[in-house]
Formats: sequence, C-alpha cells, structure tokens
Amino acid sequence: MSKIDPELKKKLLKESQAPFKGLRRVLWIAFTGSAFLGLFIMLSKIASGSEIQQNNLLIQLGACFLFPVLLFLDRNKED
Repeated sequence: MSKIDPELKKKLLKESQAPFKGLRRVLWIAFTGSAFLGLFIMLSKIASGSEIQQNNLLIQLGACFLFPVLLFLDRNKED
C-alpha cells in the first residue's frame, strides 16, 4: 500500500514520538558544560581566598548534578 521505504517510515515515526530530541541533548550538554565551568571558577575563587555565598555554591553543585542526570535520562533506550 505505502510507497515509503520501511526504514524511512520507522525513522519518521520515531521522530514524531520524540520531537526535538537532538536539540534537547545539545542543550543538556551545553548546560552541563556551563555548570561545571561555573563550579570550576567558583572553586578557584575559594582557593584564592575570596568569600562566596553558600547558597551560590549549592546552586552550582545542584546544576552540576541535575544537568548530567537529565542528559542521561534523555538517552536512547534501545541503543
């Protein structure tokens, strides 16, 4: 009946079930990198003797935990 290649049909169906998956993964990677870079800068300020607020450090640590977890959860289940 259908003249669409079965492989293409499978790929299109997969994309329709999880749209923008590639964009989400790029954003999770960018946010993860940003969180770890911010933590590195914050730790270097602590090492140099500057004072930082504890809330800011906890937010940065939370981001360093949250974004890699979201990236892990967004992976392909069948791969």
